[in-house]
Amino acid sequence: MTQAETDLRGETAQIALFPLKSVLFPKGRLPLQIFEQRYINLITQCLRNDKGFGVCLLKEGEEVVKPGSKQQVHRVGTYAKVVDWDQLPNGLLGVTVEGVHKFNVLDCSYDENQLLMATVRFCDTDYVGEPQLEVSPQQEVLVDLVEQLASHPVISKLGMAIAYHDLRELGWRLSELVPLPLERKQALLELQDPYQRVEEIEGLIHRMIDDA
Repeated sequence: MTQAETDLRGETAQIALFPLKSVLFPKGRLPLQIFEQRYINLITQCLRNDKGFGVCLLKEGEEVVKPGSKQQVHRVGTYAKVVDWDQLPNGLLGVTVEGVHKFNVLDCSYDENQLLMATVRFCDTDYVGEPQLEVSPQQEVLVDLVEQLASHPVISKLGMAIAYHDLRELGWRLSELVPLPLERKQALLELQDPYQRVEEIEGLIHRMIDDA
């Protein structure tokens, strides 16, 4: 992915949203099974036009919309592009998406195909391509933790290229890989300060250890 593709700072755009019970961070990867026709069409269009869509954590509702029900999403999400796809053994379309750039949802509504469309503004801080932030010697233990988490077969299969010694990316990967409640992960995504994010994760890890 080139710098031009990731440099969306401050731009406003209309994109389709994929509401999920998952939180995706920049440069993170997420495998998806696609079976609803509206999303099959969306993925097909994205592959054909080299475009992406927004991944947002569901605030209310389910991933599969039932008649008469609606979805409400959190207002900060991550623009994602398909980096791999295949037909799964169960016959469904399987895709792997990678987070590109965080955005704020300004407004959203369903289109005629029942896709949730949103006007978004891409964040102008905390994005892929910013200068690398140094990891302190005291934070090397967090680097070791991410390396261990990323070595799990399920995670390593995703093929993420991780800059372990970039504090910003270290925070993104810890937020994704440490077993935290989804609402906590969303709160970490919404932070713009990478130092604050890593500090909060450190506190959460210490509390998890103390409670064990």
